[in-house]
Amino acid sequence: MQSMDYWSMLFVFMLATFIGIGVIRRVSRLLHTPLMSITNAISAITVIGSIIVTGSDHPLPIRILGAIALFASMTNIVSGFLITDRMLKMFKGDKGHK
Repeated sequence: MQSMDYWSMLFVFMLATFIGIGVIRRVSRLLHTPLMSITNAISAITVIGSIIVTGSDHPLPIRILGAIALFASMTNIVSGFLITDRMLKMFKGDKGHK
């Protein structure tokens, strides 16, 4: 079995986190809805992968991480749809006022 270098994996994870935060902060509000649709598509792929990991014959700690990934991805998808819906409602004008 291969030895995993956890420090390198942690470094890559932290680097990806900071780069992701930097990219997301610079996105215009007008691009929010397309960005959320891409994010939901990526989260859907994560949901499928985490279901496979959680339901397969892996050691218990890996299945627990798969369940956590499933919960986080589903939370991201649902909240993404709710936020996008709220953003789209902001662009609709009041129909009663002229």
